[in-house]
Amino acid sequence: MLDIDPCVRVDVDPLMAAQHDLGVCDAIWRIAPGGKADAMSAPHLPKVAGIDPAVTASAHTAAPTPGSTPATSTSTATAAPGTATGSPSARTAPAQGVPPPASSIIQDRLAGMVSDLTTLHELTERLARAGDLDSSLREFLRAGAALVGARRGLVVLEPSDGLGPATTIGLGLGRADLGHIETVPRSATSYGRILDGLPDAHGGSEVLPEPGTAALPGTGGYEPPVDPRHREVAARLGYAASYALPLTADATGRLGAAVWLYDEQAEPSERQRDLVGLYVRHAAEHLARMVEVTRSRDRLATISEELLPSRLPRIPGVQLAALHRTGPHGGGDWYDALPLPEGAMGLAVGSVTGSGPSAVAAMGRLRASLRAYAVMEGEDPVAVLSDLELLLRLTEPARAATALFAYCEPAARKIILAGAGHTPPLLIGERRTEYVETSLSAPLGMLACWEAPSVEIEPAPGETVLLYTDGLLRRTGDPMDRAYARLHAAAAGVPRSAREDPAAICEHILKTVLPEEGAAAAEESEDVVLLAARFD
Repeated sequence: MLDIDPCVRVDVDPLMAAQHDLGVCDAIWRIAPGGKADAMSAPHLPKVAGIDPAVTASAHTAAPTPGSTPATSTSTATAAPGTATGSPSARTAPAQGVPPPASSIIQDRLAGMVSDLTTLHELTERLARAGDLDSSLREFLRAGAALVGARRGLVVLEPSDGLGPATTIGLGLGRADLGHIETVPRSATSYGRILDGLPDAHGGSEVLPEPGTAALPGTGGYEPPVDPRHREVAARLGYAASYALPLTADATGRLGAAVWLYDEQAEPSERQRDLVGLYVRHAAEHLARMVEVTRSRDRLATISEELLPSRLPRIPGVQLAALHRTGPHGGGDWYDALPLPEGAMGLAVGSVTGSGPSAVAAMGRLRASLRAYAVMEGEDPVAVLSDLELLLRLTEPARAATALFAYCEPAARKIILAGAGHTPPLLIGERRTEYVETSLSAPLGMLACWEAPSVEIEPAPGETVLLYTDGLLRRTGDPMDRAYARLHAAAAGVPRSAREDPAAICEHILKTVLPEEGAAAAEESEDVVLLAARFD
């Protein structure tokens, strides 16, 4: 606090106050009751990106206009106790025609930059949360449309290396609309020219003029004449202008292009171009990573499928069907069906712990070994699993697995099965739907010596035995007891028309137990295997 003459108001350099707070244009020493002075800054003005706030100039700093009376630096009224004499209402109105202080212009520009950076940060975070390529492309389209002020658009993904995946996704466009756009010659559309290589790497906008007229000035990317098919498609879809940008990543090169469509003749402003350009550059790198992830998952799924039976055997007296869904990381779930001597048949399902390429490779080794043991001693499922457990313990001591093997005699409708820590089979028929009571046993590789008794069942004519892995239960997200009840209800609800087809039974159960996935089986961490055998 300073002792100052009560009638004098002392001004502080506005630049010094701006160093303390960008929202303060000046600071005023005002008189407090008792002859003391307090430091008080001017009230903060609202910060709105892109809009100049109304800056109120202080009376002691405003320059007088011609013909007006200069403002004085002394107070004209005595402040009541507790009343701020430096409040905006007590200050002289700003002079007309005087530009705002430089500090307010800088403040507004900084506020606009902060607003833009915040917007980009939020959009890139939303893009990073997308878990797969399809959802990433859709989020990219939505964000780009919001930045350029468009309602519709499409992204064409065609990596330059030719390894795929190649796809086209639309925003506000149906499959028929995308089909119409695909009929336009590439040389006639913005996105086509980008895919074939545009000299302008920053994209361009194209406005379709009326027949016989020129393009709107400033559109930049339009090169007459417009292809008649392009004009026809634009009229059918109801768009009058487009803005396109290439998708190019540093590591992989060209990925494709994105196009946003305007219902009226328009184009993004310079600020919108800058924002969407920054966003697209970041998004292209993210999409390049998702392309690599998708390729890796596809390769792993292909290897996993190749390690499983390409087709099921045809054996008199029984119909077979299998359904396999691989998780995004590649799991170790497997199934097998092989013919055995004397018209018998072996059925097997299992799951190897872990995920990724190592689990897929271990699954292949385990399945091949079980086939060999089944051919030699398939009539004794306990012996088959015992030999498999010994092999796993000696060759891969750090890995565990579950398995179920069934020796079937279709002519006699007789099944002998044994399980090692695996889920129990499900018997589905007209009169009953029940789980087969198998003995409790540990997974393979968990005990020094594995042993478990076998179980014998005799399905009635027309009944189906369903073998499955625990991935079907885990994908529900429910506790195991509720997941088992859900599976039982799905099996009991199989329509009568589908009970004669084991493939239809598998599809119905998958769609009922996992309704959000259905036959497509949305990507989850768990593999799913269903193996159905219907006895005549």
